[in-house]
Amino acid sequence: MVRPRRFYSNPETALTNAFQTPAGNQVTEDEAVREFDEFVDCLGDHGVNVITIDDTPEPPTPDAVFPNNWISTHSDGSVVTYPMQPVSRRAERRLDVLDRLRERGYDVRRHLDLSALENDDVFLEGTGSMVLDRVHRRAYACWSARTHEAGLRAFCRAMIYEPVGFDAADQDGQAIYHTNVMMCVGDRFIVACVDAIDPAQRPRVVRAMQADHELIEISVAQMNAFAGNMLQVIGTGGEALLIMSQRARASLNADQVAALAQYARIVAVPIPNIEDAAGGSVRCMLAEIFLPRGVSL
Repeated sequence: MVRPRRFYSNPETALTNAFQTPAGNQVTEDEAVREFDEFVDCLGDHGVNVITIDDTPEPPTPDAVFPNNWISTHSDGSVVTYPMQPVSRRAERRLDVLDRLRERGYDVRRHLDLSALENDDVFLEGTGSMVLDRVHRRAYACWSARTHEAGLRAFCRAMIYEPVGFDAADQDGQAIYHTNVMMCVGDRFIVACVDAIDPAQRPRVVRAMQADHELIEISVAQMNAFAGNMLQVIGTGGEALLIMSQRARASLNADQVAALAQYARIVAVPIPNIEDAAGGSVRCMLAEIFLPRGVSL
């Protein structure tokens, strides 16, 4: 997780991110830092191991609190860095983060850098653009200005994933900017806003989702409350935890909560200022570490 510095509502990202709200323009950096630190403390209280890295003061990177968009790690020792559509976000990519992982004993065997795709205006913003089913090797992605088919295929070729691409839009017909605001893949369940998927493509995507998981559907209104932006993590003693924001938790009905509780204990954290200003929620703030332990090559 990256502690924010120079945090503010980014007008460049607002051009494609409908989840940023006018109220977010009033959010201060101090409010964002407070929410961030309380989130880290909450994860620690539940036994989740968190590596916290401070953002740098220069150049300004107002969205650095969302590291999952520029880096992902994998169990074969790969670290992937990604092409970012907003120019203001490209400075978030920091090779010193790889050094920090090595210092913590993680084995970084390969760095797959896809950022050169930016030169061809091809974008794929990490596990924001993609939601990965790491067990069954599927990469779900809804197309948008920040998520291009050529980028997805480049990742899938290199990492041996099956691409599952589709169109998805909100209630106003605007393309959903990141797939991870509309769906979440757990070990045995998938949360998804199926109604947002293009009707002609919906049966194909739903078949892929239901092949190996229970599908728990959320509405467009719940998606807008960040109910799709969840992440399953491991806490103390190997307990499965489902991390979401309090806004997301409040939007769920009793049946949905009961369905999710079969698979993980829900942990809800309040981050309304970050959500309003930056248009992302808790999943966006978490870059998971799947790297093996060992001596880096």
